[in-house]
Amino acid sequence: MASANHKRLVIPGPVEVRPEILQAQTEWMIGHRTKAFEELFARLQDKLRRAFFTQSRVFVHGSSGTGMWEGASRNCIRDGKKALHLVGGSFSERWAEISQLNGKQIDVINVEWGQPHRPEMVAEALKKETYDAVCVVHNETSTGVTNPIKDIAAVVRPYEDTLLLVDSVSGFLGAELRVDEWGLDMALTSSQKAFALPPGLAFAAISDRVLERAKQVSNRGYYFDFVEIEASLKKNNTPATPPVSLMFAADKQLDDVMAETVEKRWARHLQMREMTTTWAEAREFGVFAAKGYWSPTITCVANGRNINVDDMAKFMGGKGFSMDKGYGKIKGKTFRIAHMGDMQPTELETILAGLDEFIGQ
Repeated sequence: MASANHKRLVIPGPVEVRPEILQAQTEWMIGHRTKAFEELFARLQDKLRRAFFTQSRVFVHGSSGTGMWEGASRNCIRDGKKALHLVGGSFSERWAEISQLNGKQIDVINVEWGQPHRPEMVAEALKKETYDAVCVVHNETSTGVTNPIKDIAAVVRPYEDTLLLVDSVSGFLGAELRVDEWGLDMALTSSQKAFALPPGLAFAAISDRVLERAKQVSNRGYYFDFVEIEASLKKNNTPATPPVSLMFAADKQLDDVMAETVEKRWARHLQMREMTTTWAEAREFGVFAAKGYWSPTITCVANGRNINVDDMAKFMGGKGFSMDKGYGKIKGKTFRIAHMGDMQPTELETILAGLDEFIGQ
């Protein structure tokens, strides 16, 4: 399961990357202004559109998902207009902060950590105020909550001037996401979560409405200027130097995703969620997230038995696994089991058996 130099990652990003995906990064380097790169980019574009369930373009960018947050805030919120941020965990908090740091006006719907945002909350806010965008996290990595994006989108869609911007960093390719069918204007993610790639690439499905909005914003910045990214995309390229090796890895991984099928990948993640939440409840830990909104990619285990998470992590490290100890203000009060990416149920069984051994079950 592990070597002396490596513990298998059970943390919610970066996740374990298969050797064949790591190997794909060792392809001979190519110039990013060559025909060979254009062909690589075009292959990625076709597969990414299928993975996002969209007919629109998918931006491929050398950054973390955080960069795409900044791009969304800068390009989609006009001067003098407001965005509505749905905040209920560490990462949704950070995206709201990024909007403010970019000089944008925001309102916030706060829920307690572990609780979801329900569509009726958004509907009530939209009746009271006009917003350029609603910004929501699909899968809150800090709490293990999956928000009902499809239902929230149905509430936002009648407001023609309001864009729906979705962070699916720890959801994409693990939790169901259908960009066009659900009416999402932007769905962003990054490479190191359920995509099961090394960190360093961000992806975003972008609607025509987003590009029209971006053209109305004077100060879009440079690195995340959606208008310029689109102009390069039409030529199967990027404005700035891309991480070519990571793109080779993404090309290989998407082949494997398509062979498995996205729908079967979603089903595998749901199976692992069921295994983990059943284990957590049977062992009298509990699940931190509200029932009915449990993430398919990460279970935030409530530390109902008050175990020492440092000791747990050390014990599991001895078995060759790198474990999470919780995040932010709920660190220690919870710990997270990431069951995402290319993890298989058989490996998860081994992890849960190790945890049983630690607690003396």
